[in-house]
Amino acid sequence: MNYYVEKIKSPFGGLAVAVDEDARLIRIDFVDANGQSKTERVLGTDGDRLFVEPSRTAAAVGQLREYFAGKRRRFDLETEPRGSVFQQAVWQELLRIPYGETRSYSELAAAVGRPGAARAVGRAVATNPISIVIPCHRVVGSDGSLTGYAGGLEFKKGLLALEGAPD
Repeated sequence: MNYYVEKIKSPFGGLAVAVDEDARLIRIDFVDANGQSKTERVLGTDGDRLFVEPSRTAAAVGQLREYFAGKRRRFDLETEPRGSVFQQAVWQELLRIPYGETRSYSELAAAVGRPGAARAVGRAVATNPISIVIPCHRVVGSDGSLTGYAGGLEFKKGLLALEGAPD
């Protein structure tokens, strides 16, 4: 399969944005200090081919730039996150967290009908392949503390501040 990837800069660090042949957003990953992202490791296997073709990623990149500029609160993109039924349920619930608000892992677990499964929910949140658009940064500890984030806690803190979420 062919995938199209574009690396962009955000106010908080680099991102790799990937779409499939039908322009569905399938990944947003964080770029490390060496310019690499999980996108290349995940999509660049099994005969898959990665291309840089900005016209294919333009919609996703444009909406991300609007978001970072404070001009967009909701994304209007076709997405295709790949995961288990449970992961999909958690990711759908993440989409229900309003801009500028947060939820705890426990609240998320209850919302997906699995009270007491906060750790399993945490694992599903951690495997979210479409960061920012599927807003896993809006999930915090039960005491409101910032917890792990694939892009690092400073990136998470920046996203929450951008949205005006409480510290």
